Amino acid sequence: MNDTPIMSATAPPSGFEANRAKAVRRLVQTLGIGFFYILVLVFFSIASGNFFTYSNALNILTNVAVIGIVALGQALTIISGGFDLSVGGTMPLGAVLFALFSNAGYGFPLSSALVLAAGACVGLFNGLVITKLKINPLIATLGTLSITSGLAFTVSDGVTIPLTDAADGWLADFAFNGVSYYLLAFAVLAGAMAVLLRFTLFGRMLYSVGGNREASHLAGIRVDAVTVAVYMICAALSAFAGIVIASQLLAGSATVGSDAALSSIAAVVLGGASLTGGIGGIGGTLIGVLILGTIANGMVLMQVPAFYQQIATGAILLLGVGFARLRESLSQRAG
Repeated sequence: MNDTPIMSATAPPSGFEANRAKAVRRLVQTLGIGFFYILVLVFFSIASGNFFTYSNALNILTNVAVIGIVALGQALTIISGGFDLSVGGTMPLGAVLFALFSNAGYGFPLSSALVLAAGACVGLFNGLVITKLKINPLIATLGTLSITSGLAFTVSDGVTIPLTDAADGWLADFAFNGVSYYLLAFAVLAGAMAVLLRFTLFGRMLYSVGGNREASHLAGIRVDAVTVAVYMICAALSAFAGIVIASQLLAGSATVGSDAALSSIAAVVLGGASLTGGIGGIGGTLIGVLILGTIANGMVLMQVPAFYQQIATGAILLLGVGFARLRESLSQRAG
Protein backbone atom coordinates (compact mmCIF):
# COMPACT_ATOMS: atom_id res chain seq x y z
CA MET A 1 0.00 0.00 0.00
CA ASN A 2 1.37 3.42 -0.93
CA ASP A 3 1.75 5.56 2.20
CA THR A 4 2.79 8.69 0.29
CA PRO A 5 0.51 11.54 1.36
CA ILE A 6 -1.70 12.93 -1.35
CA MET A 7 -2.06 16.72 -1.50
CA SER A 8 -5.66 17.77 -1.72
CA ALA A 9 -6.59 19.53 -4.94
CA THR A 10 -8.56 21.99 -2.90
CA ALA A 11 -5.63 23.02 -0.71
CA PRO A 12 -3.42 25.44 -2.62
CA PRO A 13 0.13 26.14 -1.45
CA SER A 14 0.54 28.57 1.41
CA GLY A 15 2.43 31.00 -0.85
CA PHE A 16 -0.55 31.12 -3.18
CA GLU A 17 -2.85 31.82 -0.26
CA ALA A 18 -0.58 34.62 0.97
CA ASN A 19 -0.41 36.25 -2.46
CA ARG A 20 -4.17 35.96 -2.90
CA ALA A 21 -4.76 37.50 0.55
CA LYS A 22 -2.49 40.43 -0.35
CA ALA A 23 -4.31 40.91 -3.65
CA VAL A 24 -7.66 40.90 -1.85
CA ARG A 25 -6.42 43.46 0.68
CA ARG A 26 -5.14 45.72 -2.11
CA LEU A 27 -8.48 45.43 -3.89
CA VAL A 28 -10.43 46.25 -0.73
CA GLN A 29 -8.18 49.25 -0.05
CA THR A 30 -8.60 50.56 -3.60
CA LEU A 31 -12.37 50.13 -3.41
CA GLY A 32 -12.44 51.95 -0.08
CA ILE A 33 -10.43 54.85 -1.49
CA GLY A 34 -12.67 54.88 -4.56
CA PHE A 35 -15.76 55.09 -2.35
CA PHE A 36 -14.23 58.04 -0.50
CA TYR A 37 -13.59 59.76 -3.83
CA ILE A 38 -17.22 59.24 -4.80
CA LEU A 39 -18.24 60.97 -1.58
CA VAL A 40 -15.96 63.89 -2.49
CA LEU A 41 -17.59 64.10 -5.93
CA VAL A 42 -21.08 64.05 -4.44
CA PHE A 43 -20.23 66.77 -1.93
CA PHE A 44 -18.84 69.21 -4.49
CA SER A 45 -21.62 68.41 -6.95
CA ILE A 46 -24.10 69.55 -4.33
CA ALA A 47 -21.98 72.52 -3.20
CA SER A 48 -21.36 73.91 -6.70
CA GLY A 49 -23.61 73.72 -9.75
CA ASN A 50 -20.62 74.17 -12.08
CA PHE A 51 -18.71 71.19 -10.70
CA PHE A 52 -20.27 68.20 -12.43
CA THR A 53 -19.62 69.17 -16.07
CA TYR A 54 -17.42 67.74 -18.82
CA SER A 55 -15.32 70.89 -19.04
CA ASN A 56 -14.66 70.92 -15.30
CA ALA A 57 -13.85 67.20 -15.25
CA LEU A 58 -11.36 67.79 -18.05
CA ASN A 59 -9.99 70.75 -16.12
CA ILE A 60 -9.39 68.54 -13.07
CA LEU A 61 -7.61 65.89 -15.13
CA THR A 62 -5.47 68.51 -16.85
CA ASN A 63 -4.49 70.13 -13.56
CA VAL A 64 -3.54 66.85 -11.85
CA ALA A 65 -1.52 65.46 -14.76
CA VAL A 66 1.74 67.14 -13.78
CA ILE A 67 1.73 66.15 -10.11
CA GLY A 68 0.34 62.79 -11.22
CA ILE A 69 3.46 62.13 -13.30
CA VAL A 70 5.60 62.88 -10.24
CA ALA A 71 3.37 60.68 -8.05
CA LEU A 72 3.89 57.70 -10.38
CA GLY A 73 7.60 57.78 -9.62
CA GLN A 74 7.02 58.58 -5.96
CA ALA A 75 4.82 55.48 -5.69
CA LEU A 76 7.76 53.30 -6.71
CA THR A 77 10.06 54.80 -4.09
CA ILE A 78 7.47 54.45 -1.32
CA ILE A 79 6.68 50.85 -2.27
CA SER A 80 10.43 50.15 -2.11
CA GLY A 81 10.51 51.41 1.47
CA GLY A 82 11.78 54.96 0.89
CA PHE A 83 10.60 58.23 -0.60
CA ASP A 84 12.05 61.06 -2.65
CA LEU A 85 11.90 64.65 -1.41
CA SER A 86 14.22 65.82 -4.19
CA VAL A 87 11.40 65.77 -6.75
CA GLY A 88 10.66 69.33 -5.57
CA GLY A 89 14.01 70.38 -7.01
CA THR A 90 14.30 67.98 -9.93
CA MET A 91 11.06 69.21 -11.52
CA PRO A 92 11.99 72.91 -11.71
CA LEU A 93 15.53 71.96 -12.76
CA GLY A 94 14.02 69.94 -15.61
CA ALA A 95 11.88 72.89 -16.66
CA VAL A 96 14.86 75.27 -16.70
CA LEU A 97 17.12 72.84 -18.55
CA PHE A 98 14.43 72.17 -21.15
CA ALA A 99 14.08 75.91 -21.82
CA LEU A 100 17.86 76.34 -22.10
CA PHE A 101 18.31 73.36 -24.42
CA SER A 102 15.35 74.36 -26.57
CA ASN A 103 16.60 77.93 -26.89
CA ALA A 104 20.02 76.56 -27.87
CA GLY A 105 18.35 75.04 -30.93
CA TYR A 106 18.47 71.38 -29.91
CA GLY A 107 14.79 70.81 -30.74
CA PHE A 108 12.17 69.03 -28.66
CA PRO A 109 13.38 65.38 -28.99
CA LEU A 110 17.02 66.03 -28.09
CA SER A 111 16.17 68.60 -25.42
CA SER A 112 13.75 66.17 -23.79
CA ALA A 113 16.28 63.33 -23.93
CA LEU A 114 18.94 65.49 -22.27
CA VAL A 115 16.52 66.58 -19.53
CA LEU A 116 15.44 63.00 -18.85
CA ALA A 117 19.09 61.94 -18.70
CA ALA A 118 19.81 64.74 -16.23
CA GLY A 119 16.88 63.59 -14.11
CA ALA A 120 18.10 60.00 -14.22
CA CYS A 121 21.52 61.20 -13.03
CA VAL A 122 19.87 62.87 -10.04
CA GLY A 123 18.12 59.59 -9.27
CA LEU A 124 21.38 57.67 -9.70
CA PHE A 125 23.02 60.00 -7.19
CA ASN A 126 20.16 59.49 -4.72
CA GLY A 127 20.25 55.73 -5.12
CA LEU A 128 24.00 55.45 -4.66
CA VAL A 129 24.01 57.71 -1.60
CA ILE A 130 21.21 55.64 -0.05
CA THR A 131 22.58 52.20 -0.89
CA LYS A 132 26.36 52.68 -0.72
CA LEU A 133 26.69 55.32 1.96
CA LYS A 134 23.72 53.90 3.90
CA ILE A 135 22.20 57.35 4.40
CA ASN A 136 18.51 57.49 5.29
CA PRO A 137 16.33 58.42 2.28
CA LEU A 138 14.93 61.40 4.21
CA ILE A 139 18.36 62.96 4.70
CA ALA A 140 19.73 61.90 1.31
CA THR A 141 16.87 63.26 -0.78
CA LEU A 142 16.52 66.36 1.40
CA GLY A 143 20.14 67.16 0.61
CA THR A 144 19.57 66.51 -3.08
CA LEU A 145 16.51 68.77 -2.96
CA SER A 146 18.73 71.65 -1.86
CA ILE A 147 21.31 70.84 -4.53
CA THR A 148 18.85 70.59 -7.42
CA SER A 149 16.91 73.65 -6.30
CA GLY A 150 20.14 75.61 -6.11
CA LEU A 151 21.21 74.36 -9.54
CA ALA A 152 17.86 75.43 -11.03
CA PHE A 153 18.36 78.97 -9.75
CA THR A 154 22.03 78.99 -10.75
CA VAL A 155 21.65 77.92 -14.38
CA SER A 156 18.67 80.24 -14.85
CA ASP A 157 20.34 83.18 -13.05
CA GLY A 158 17.21 83.35 -10.92
CA VAL A 159 14.98 84.54 -13.76
CA THR A 160 12.28 82.92 -15.88
CA ILE A 161 13.56 81.72 -19.26
CA PRO A 162 10.94 82.04 -22.05
CA LEU A 163 10.96 79.51 -24.88
CA THR A 164 12.25 81.16 -28.04
CA ASP A 165 10.21 78.80 -30.23
CA ALA A 166 6.67 78.24 -28.93
CA ALA A 167 6.46 75.07 -31.04
CA ASP A 168 8.77 73.35 -28.52
CA GLY A 169 5.90 73.51 -26.04
CA TRP A 170 3.69 71.28 -28.16
CA LEU A 171 2.99 68.93 -25.22
CA ALA A 172 0.52 71.53 -23.96
CA ASP A 173 -1.31 71.62 -27.30
CA PHE A 174 -4.70 69.95 -27.64
CA ALA A 175 -4.83 66.49 -29.20
CA PHE A 176 -8.65 66.33 -29.43
CA ASN A 177 -11.74 67.65 -27.60
CA GLY A 178 -9.65 69.75 -25.21
CA VAL A 179 -7.41 66.82 -24.24
CA SER A 180 -3.76 67.89 -24.19
CA TYR A 181 -0.86 65.75 -25.33
CA TYR A 182 0.68 65.71 -21.86
CA LEU A 183 -2.57 64.37 -20.42
CA LEU A 184 -2.34 61.51 -22.91
CA ALA A 185 1.31 61.04 -21.92
CA PHE A 186 0.25 60.84 -18.27
CA ALA A 187 -2.30 58.14 -19.11
CA VAL A 188 0.30 56.13 -21.05
CA LEU A 189 2.85 56.43 -18.25
CA ALA A 190 0.26 55.35 -15.66
CA GLY A 191 -0.56 52.28 -17.75
CA ALA A 192 3.13 51.46 -18.17
CA MET A 193 3.81 51.79 -14.43
CA ALA A 194 0.80 49.60 -13.62
CA VAL A 195 2.08 46.89 -15.96
CA LEU A 196 5.59 47.24 -14.51
CA LEU A 197 4.37 46.65 -10.97
CA ARG A 198 1.77 44.01 -11.73
CA PHE A 199 3.22 41.81 -14.44
CA THR A 200 7.01 42.07 -14.40
CA LEU A 201 9.78 40.49 -12.36
CA PHE A 202 11.03 43.95 -11.44
CA GLY A 203 7.65 44.78 -9.92
CA ARG A 204 7.66 41.62 -7.82
CA MET A 205 11.19 42.33 -6.66
CA LEU A 206 10.19 45.89 -5.78
CA TYR A 207 7.39 44.73 -3.48
CA SER A 208 9.72 42.18 -1.94
CA VAL A 209 12.42 44.77 -1.26
CA GLY A 210 9.87 47.11 0.30
CA GLY A 211 8.42 44.35 2.44
CA ASN A 212 11.71 42.96 3.77
CA ARG A 213 15.08 44.07 2.43
CA GLU A 214 17.09 41.47 4.33
CA ALA A 215 14.90 38.57 3.23
CA SER A 216 15.01 39.85 -0.34
CA HIS A 217 18.80 39.92 -0.23
CA LEU A 218 18.90 36.36 1.11
CA ALA A 219 16.54 35.33 -1.68
CA GLY A 220 19.08 36.48 -4.26
CA ILE A 221 17.49 39.81 -5.19
CA ARG A 222 19.95 42.58 -5.97
CA VAL A 223 18.42 44.97 -3.48
CA ASP A 224 20.81 47.85 -4.14
CA ALA A 225 20.31 47.65 -7.92
CA VAL A 226 16.52 47.67 -7.54
CA THR A 227 16.72 50.67 -5.20
CA VAL A 228 18.96 52.65 -7.55
CA ALA A 229 16.69 51.87 -10.51
CA VAL A 230 13.63 53.04 -8.57
CA TYR A 231 15.17 56.41 -7.73
CA MET A 232 16.36 56.86 -11.32
CA ILE A 233 12.84 56.26 -12.63
CA CYS A 234 11.35 58.62 -10.05
CA ALA A 235 13.79 61.43 -10.87
CA ALA A 236 13.38 60.95 -14.63
CA LEU A 237 9.60 61.23 -14.29
CA SER A 238 10.02 64.37 -12.17
CA ALA A 239 12.24 65.87 -14.87
CA PHE A 240 9.59 64.98 -17.46
CA ALA A 241 7.03 66.80 -15.30
CA GLY A 242 9.36 69.80 -15.57
CA ILE A 243 9.19 69.54 -19.36
CA VAL A 244 5.40 69.55 -19.15
CA ILE A 245 5.43 72.62 -16.89
CA ALA A 246 7.75 74.44 -19.31
CA SER A 247 5.42 73.50 -22.17
CA GLN A 248 2.44 74.89 -20.25
CA LEU A 249 4.13 78.16 -19.36
CA LEU A 250 6.24 78.38 -22.54
CA ALA A 251 9.05 79.13 -20.11
CA GLY A 252 11.35 77.49 -17.60
CA SER A 253 11.32 78.72 -14.01
CA ALA A 254 13.18 77.60 -10.91
CA THR A 255 10.21 78.46 -8.72
CA VAL A 256 7.65 76.00 -10.15
CA GLY A 257 6.94 72.63 -8.55
CA SER A 258 8.42 73.39 -5.13
CA ASP A 259 5.46 71.61 -3.49
CA ALA A 260 5.84 68.49 -5.65
CA ALA A 261 7.28 66.39 -2.82
CA LEU A 262 4.44 67.04 -0.37
CA SER A 263 1.70 66.68 -2.99
CA SER A 264 3.10 63.48 -4.53
CA ILE A 265 3.68 61.79 -1.16
CA ALA A 266 0.20 62.82 -0.02
CA ALA A 267 -1.34 61.33 -3.17
CA VAL A 268 0.54 58.02 -2.86
CA VAL A 269 -0.16 57.59 0.87
CA LEU A 270 -3.77 58.62 0.41
CA GLY A 271 -3.94 56.00 -2.32
CA GLY A 272 -3.24 53.22 0.16
CA ALA A 273 0.55 52.94 0.15
CA SER A 274 2.44 52.33 3.37
CA LEU A 275 5.42 54.49 4.32
CA THR A 276 7.09 51.34 5.67
CA GLY A 277 7.15 49.88 2.15
CA GLY A 278 5.83 46.82 0.37
CA ILE A 279 2.26 48.11 -0.02
CA GLY A 280 0.76 50.35 -2.69
CA GLY A 281 -0.17 50.49 -6.35
CA ILE A 282 -0.79 52.72 -9.32
CA GLY A 283 -4.58 52.46 -9.14
CA GLY A 284 -4.68 53.81 -5.60
CA THR A 285 -2.10 56.48 -6.47
CA LEU A 286 -4.25 57.74 -9.34
CA ILE A 287 -7.27 57.97 -7.05
CA GLY A 288 -5.16 59.82 -4.49
CA VAL A 289 -4.05 62.31 -7.14
CA LEU A 290 -7.65 62.79 -8.25
CA ILE A 291 -8.81 63.35 -4.67
CA LEU A 292 -6.26 66.12 -4.14
CA GLY A 293 -7.04 67.71 -7.52
CA THR A 294 -10.78 67.45 -7.05
CA ILE A 295 -10.69 69.01 -3.59
CA ALA A 296 -8.52 71.87 -4.89
CA ASN A 297 -10.86 72.39 -7.84
CA GLY A 298 -13.97 72.26 -5.67
CA MET A 299 -12.54 74.78 -3.24
CA VAL A 300 -11.84 77.16 -6.13
CA LEU A 301 -15.41 76.82 -7.37
CA MET A 302 -16.64 77.49 -3.85
CA GLN A 303 -14.41 80.59 -3.80
CA VAL A 304 -12.38 79.37 -0.85
CA PRO A 305 -9.13 81.38 -0.45
CA ALA A 306 -6.14 79.73 -2.15
CA PHE A 307 -3.99 79.32 0.96
CA TYR A 308 -6.63 77.06 2.50
CA GLN A 309 -5.74 74.52 -0.19
CA GLN A 310 -2.31 74.09 1.40
CA ILE A 311 -3.97 73.52 4.76
CA ALA A 312 -6.28 70.95 3.15
CA THR A 313 -3.34 69.13 1.52
CA GLY A 314 -1.50 68.89 4.83
CA ALA A 315 -4.62 67.70 6.64
CA ILE A 316 -5.28 65.09 3.96
CA LEU A 317 -1.69 63.83 4.22
CA LEU A 318 -2.04 63.43 7.99
CA LEU A 319 -5.35 61.60 7.54
CA GLY A 320 -3.81 59.36 4.90
CA VAL A 321 -0.88 58.42 7.14
CA GLY A 322 -3.28 57.86 10.05
CA PHE A 323 -5.48 55.52 8.00
CA ALA A 324 -2.37 53.71 6.71
CA ARG A 325 -1.19 53.08 10.26
CA LEU A 326 -4.66 51.89 11.22
CA ARG A 327 -4.71 49.44 8.29
CA GLU A 328 -1.28 48.08 9.25
CA SER A 329 -2.39 47.63 12.87
CA LEU A 330 -5.55 45.79 11.84
CA SER A 331 -3.59 43.60 9.39
CA GLN A 332 -1.08 42.64 12.11
CA ARG A 333 -3.89 41.71 14.50
CA ALA A 334 -5.65 39.69 11.81
CA GLY A 335 -2.40 37.95 10.82
